[in-house]
Amino acid sequence: MTIRVVLADDHPVVRRGLTAMLRSTEDIDVVGEAVDGREAVRAAVTLRPDVLVLDINMPGLDGVAAAAEIRKAAPSVGILMLTMLDDDESVRAALAAGAAGYALKGDPAERIVRAIHAVADGDTVLTAGIARSVLDGPRTSGPSGPLAGLTPRELRILELLADGLTTLAISRKLGVATKTVSNTLSTIFAKLGVGNRTEAALVARRAGLGE
Repeated sequence: MTIRVVLADDHPVVRRGLTAMLRSTEDIDVVGEAVDGREAVRAAVTLRPDVLVLDINMPGLDGVAAAAEIRKAAPSVGILMLTMLDDDESVRAALAAGAAGYALKGDPAERIVRAIHAVADGDTVLTAGIARSVLDGPRTSGPSGPLAGLTPRELRILELLADGLTTLAISRKLGVATKTVSNTLSTIFAKLGVGNRTEAALVARRAGLGE
């Protein structure tokens, strides 16, 4: 299946470079571009790409605000933040706005491509540098354990993840949309300070969740 992608970045050189890189990838098709947040929202609604690759610093409507609008107007569109910003505040804001992934412009091309694939599959992804710093989440058990900050719904989804269920299987079991599961996983990853499903499952199992 070909992944349909829209690129939103106010720098034409960046857009051209990303377009060339992605079009050299066999199963990715760049179907549109946007130069600011407002155009990104319009492109999400009119083009309905599988993934919208979105910068944070853009004129008019920034990427975080655009992500929040896209989540409401076109919830089926997966959002991957691709930015130079690697601070925890930006990561938290992007995830809270509905981004399913967060990558850095300095990441290797293959890592960005993998992130696009993950978001298209309904999964969440934080690249390695981001995963190490986000929320400086608790990685070891404290007095209340590493899962103390999770809500009951987040604990249930984490438990199913630890049991080896996919995002689709979790959504079917709980009767919710895959995007809901994906967005919840983003929040779980951030709270635990991990970058992927495997790390989250390990934390869960060490805390006694899962089979």
